[in-house]
Amino acid sequence: MLYIAARDHVFAVSLSASSEQIVPQQKLTWKTKDVDKCTVRGKNSDECYNYIKVLVPRNDETLFACGTNAFNPTCRNYKMLTLEQDGEEVVGQARCPFESRQSNVGLFAGGDFYSATMTDFLASDAVIYRSLGESSPVLRTVKYDSKWLREPHFLHAIEYGNYVYFFFSEIAVEYTTLGKVVFSRVARVCKNDNGGSPRVLERYWTSFLKARLNCSVPGDSFFYFDVLQSLTNVLQINHRPAVLGVFTTQANSITGSAVCAFYMDDIEKAFNGKFKEQRNSESAWTPVPEEQVPKPRPGCCAGDSSAAAYKSSTTFPDDTLTFIKNHPLMDEAVPSVNHRPYFTRTTSRFKLTQLAVDTSAGPYKNHTVLFLGSEDGRVLKILASTQRVCRFPFPRCNVRGEDRRVLGLELDREHHALFVAFSSCVVRVPLSHCNDYGSCKNLKADVVMRAVKRASLQSEQLLEVICFVRDVFAELVLDNLVSYFGVVEECSPRLYPTPQENICILI
Repeated sequence: MLYIAARDHVFAVSLSASSEQIVPQQKLTWKTKDVDKCTVRGKNSDECYNYIKVLVPRNDETLFACGTNAFNPTCRNYKMLTLEQDGEEVVGQARCPFESRQSNVGLFAGGDFYSATMTDFLASDAVIYRSLGESSPVLRTVKYDSKWLREPHFLHAIEYGNYVYFFFSEIAVEYTTLGKVVFSRVARVCKNDNGGSPRVLERYWTSFLKARLNCSVPGDSFFYFDVLQSLTNVLQINHRPAVLGVFTTQANSITGSAVCAFYMDDIEKAFNGKFKEQRNSESAWTPVPEEQVPKPRPGCCAGDSSAAAYKSSTTFPDDTLTFIKNHPLMDEAVPSVNHRPYFTRTTSRFKLTQLAVDTSAGPYKNHTVLFLGSEDGRVLKILASTQRVCRFPFPRCNVRGEDRRVLGLELDREHHALFVAFSSCVVRVPLSHCNDYGSCKNLKADVVMRAVKRASLQSEQLLEVICFVRDVFAELVLDNLVSYFGVVEECSPRLYPTPQENICILI
């Protein structure tokens, strides 16, 4: 089942339906009752709706949804099968942003809800927050401390091992010589964190650490892609757990995008490395000497590693708690796989925005394929390896209006389809129709296969679908992939116009 969150609505779409069109099997309507209060506060009428910003599975039978509710964020539980409300509403503050343009992430892990968003009407208090657990205390990041969070834009959250990881971009506190520079981060908290002692970090995380993600092109002068746009869940690359992300250049730099991968053990290595500190407001940021790091090591989970003797974080020594409060930033950045991007794109004036990955593509399920959405509505299809990358331009979806940005990509491997979310619609794109193009591998031109067809897309909107295979591949590779990289013949999506950032989740 595919669940799509929109303005005032949630749609449930059956993935097994034979129709090419997206026809909701269930529809939930959740409208705000606070429109008058919202407009009195001086907010634009377009924001005085209920934008569903959180839609995650709470368990096998329940969906947890939160909406902006006209600047009064609220959360509810819904039954997956019927989309009927289950229980009472709960306050959405710190779990859901106040307005649709604010970033947020959320997931359930071990019965607790982990969220990252803004907690106030003015969007001045960013937080990574844990709540709704039966036995775990409510915890958050330290308020108004730029060493912890500085104007973050939250992108993704992952449960992995003993931790929950948060991926985001923020203003770099350690790099201020050129004004506000954005860095991408990965932060980590322990799932068994119970907060600090009554003296230090009570009701705050005792395990919060963060490190920079280094997505750059090596050379005499490194070229950095510093701004994280999208990230996958943990998948296997070279038989090792890893994540892949889309990164772009700074807003005031030349336009560029890249896809970088990061091994999870390299992320762990960064968190086990040296801490970074600034001794005073005028000094540079430098590594903390190892002899100055207290024991148990700050950032460890209670009962694990150097903190194995401690049953709870509430019993950590004050030295450890004070150190982690003042030193959440790690010195070393997390290197990307092979110390270079999988794919770069610097010749287009439009940046990449979204990413979906199929790690078992092709007839032998031994290829990794990337699907990349962009600001101008394109979706690129790329065959990737850790050694080289070859591009497959895939659909170009021309949604009428100014906002053509691809907001979400969800891959339905079982039914061989890709769902593409825009601000006003969701598109279902079949991945291959190559049966009529089996001879393409015998052509010797630069473009060995090309087909362009058009299909109706909501009123007079047109979808231009392009698929071609370049001759940079060997005959064997083309033989294996011709049935996978096909020509999309039709793309006739239809869903109710919902001018907001759509959220799509596969369950």
